[in-house]
Amino acid sequence: MIWNEKFECMSPQELRDVQGQRLKELVSYVRYNCGVYKDRLASIGISASDIKTIDDIAKLPFTTKLDMRDNYPYGLFSADQKDVLEIHVSSGTTGNPTLVGYTRDDIKLWSEVMARTLCCAGAEPGDTIQIAYGYGLFTGGLGFHYGAIEMGLRVIPTSSGQTGRQLKIMQDFQPKIIACTPSYILFMAEEAKQMGIDPAKGNWKIGIFGAEPWTEPMRSEIEQSWNMLATDVYGLSEIIGPGVAQECTHKNGLHIFSDVFYPEIIDPETGLPAEEGCDGELVITTLTKQAIPLIRYRTRDIVSINYDKCACGRTSPRISKIKGRTDDMIIVRGINVFPSQIEHVLLGIEGTQPHYQIVVDRREHGLDYVEVMVEVDDKIFSDEVKKLEQLQQRIKKEIESVLSIGVKVHLVEPKTIERSMGKSKRVIDKRFL
Repeated sequence: MIWNEKFECMSPQELRDVQGQRLKELVSYVRYNCGVYKDRLASIGISASDIKTIDDIAKLPFTTKLDMRDNYPYGLFSADQKDVLEIHVSSGTTGNPTLVGYTRDDIKLWSEVMARTLCCAGAEPGDTIQIAYGYGLFTGGLGFHYGAIEMGLRVIPTSSGQTGRQLKIMQDFQPKIIACTPSYILFMAEEAKQMGIDPAKGNWKIGIFGAEPWTEPMRSEIEQSWNMLATDVYGLSEIIGPGVAQECTHKNGLHIFSDVFYPEIIDPETGLPAEEGCDGELVITTLTKQAIPLIRYRTRDIVSINYDKCACGRTSPRISKIKGRTDDMIIVRGINVFPSQIEHVLLGIEGTQPHYQIVVDRREHGLDYVEVMVEVDDKIFSDEVKKLEQLQQRIKKEIESVLSIGVKVHLVEPKTIERSMGKSKRVIDKRFL
């Protein structure tokens, strides 16, 4: 089943025509409604009349996360605040969070692309879905909720956590579809076995997993543990939340809904288009959003793209799984974590040194976890154990308040953490080593 055949199965030329017209309307819209874009486009002499085809997108400037932070809270909004009905935020660096807003039409758009997402994974009207993504400021839970309602699914909005209760609900209501992070579904499988539940025996057939990077071996483990199809979903709050791209049942790349999210792949060093078929940084333009439409937003995610028609019948381009990032952000249990956030905390605590290292790992069949190694002054390290424990607890508490996830903190002697003549290796991500 294809939710919106008109747009998901368009011929390449029809799609380019739609994209070109929408880009022209977008440029006109932001020049009139957003002061930041108005000034930026005026400074390079670009107006809507300069946009003839989608290829003219190359004339437009990039937008970055820094632009969103520097214009926090409402500087990048193009809609009147009275028309903005929903607000979400995601973590940023040491400064402001990333703020996103939705008009009524934006929520309709979100519902539409999430219905496409669910259908792409194999869902059908009347199915039951258990949504174990977080509800609240994180966009995951509500995005899936809106799409499920739009598609006519029965929704069990469990949100994240309370694993024992999640498993009981799965046993009692036998949902066909499970949506959560990939690390959490593996953790649930382990917990189920400890409770005497065989996770492979149930009505569930489809899993939609995202909000963090995951590998093909993880997919195999999930599918074997749960006896379900495990599909990948891609999204980011700045663009809309989940619903930007989704794997179909053929699992051969994620269909990006390019009539509303126009993708480019660029060389992250030069900003020029990457060679066809090569990896590069994904850049997205939101062609139809109202509250915060973004022009050529640099996602920092490294992918490749495939424009061939898929065996499922969809003609929309497909991006690969995320192969890396061009910045130092890491994603842990769906939360964006920047080393600079931790550094900012440490600089404000007397007795610590500006040398630290973050180790991210994944427990066997379990959740991701973060350990922070922190060098402390000689005097502090040689002090009594009680004072060291107090310092450790203070650092842990302050880091957790910034990151919104639990961490382990280890205090180490000066010069314990390896030094580098070049860029310090602040993060060791063992999940995919």
